[in-house]
Amino acid sequence: MSVRTQDVVAISEARARLTELAEDVVNGGHEKVLTKNGSSYVALVDARKLDYYHSLEAEHGHLLLGQAALDGLSDALAGRVLDEAALDAALAPQAR
Repeated sequence: MSVRTQDVVAISEARARLTELAEDVVNGGHEKVLTKNGSSYVALVDARKLDYYHSLEAEHGHLLLGQAALDGLSDALAGRVLDEAALDAALAPQAR
C-alpha cells in the first residue's frame, strides 16, 4: 500500500491531532506515518491490521523452518552429512 501525502504527519502535529488521526486510521483504513525531524519515525496502524501483520510474520517463520527441515532431510538422504569429528571441527572456534 502506498502512503499518501496527507498520511505523513509531523509528530509535533500528531500530538494535537491524535484522536482525529486514530479515527482516520480505524475508519478510513489509512495508516499514518509520523515524522521526526523530517524523517519517518513511527506509524499509526489499525490494531487489527497489526495483529494480521504479526500472524503473517509468524506464518512466514514457520514456512522457513519447515523448508529448512526439508532441506536437512534431503541432505541426509543424499549422504551430504558430516561425521562427528568433522562436525566438531566445523563448529570449533577458530584461533586467530
